[in-house]
Amino acid sequence: MEILKGKVVLITGGSRGIGAGMVRKMAEQGANVAFTYRSSSAKSEDLIEELKPMGVEIKAYQSDASNYEEAESLVKKVIEDFGTVNVLVNNAGITRDNLMLRMSEEQWDEVMQNNLKSVFNLTKQVLRPMMRNREGSIINISSVVGVMGNAGQANYAASKAGMIGFTKSIAKELGSRNIRCNAIAPGFIETEMTDELGNKDQYLANIPLKRFGTVDEIADATVFLASDMSGYITGQVISICGGMNS
Repeated sequence: MEILKGKVVLITGGSRGIGAGMVRKMAEQGANVAFTYRSSSAKSEDLIEELKPMGVEIKAYQSDASNYEEAESLVKKVIEDFGTVNVLVNNAGITRDNLMLRMSEEQWDEVMQNNLKSVFNLTKQVLRPMMRNREGSIINISSVVGVMGNAGQANYAASKAGMIGFTKSIAKELGSRNIRCNAIAPGFIETEMTDELGNKDQYLANIPLKRFGTVDEIADATVFLASDMSGYITGQVISICGGMNS
């Protein structure tokens, strides 16, 4: 069953990791997918080639979500190519970890710009097409760190907590237009980033399920929130963290 058949999904940061997993899952469920990348053009092309047999339309766009003008241009191009946007997944983000005593203003500003302002930029641009359609789903990829906090990640935690406040506010503003907004808060997920972690046993000790999550487990939840099966869910934060936030 293709539960997203006919929907147009826009995913930021979709060329690798969790983003690429979401592109795959959305395509598997029949969605036409537009996704962005900043520098991984080869990975983007490989992903498009991989998914061609699925028979859906997939296109990659080089765009910086943290730049308002680029976000505006991106959504215009996507609408020209696909006709509309039904689902937005704000996934693009970075880390610049450091203890507060050592954190520079540049590290703070860079994380806020890329993780939080990008969500404003893209959400602002998709509202008009969603309002015309009288439906839409906006999904913000936050983090369990935005719920719990974490030493050495004050900038990242603040940006992800800001996404949660943004999510709840947009849900209240746009619910009457049948536009839903939810957040997903992943815990430790098996990606290139977590592959580089040392002392994995230390992290696993704090996870009741005693394992890291998979990209597919995040992508499955995103598909659910994008689909009509979650039609009465808005303003919520779904933690996918193996019980770490419990």
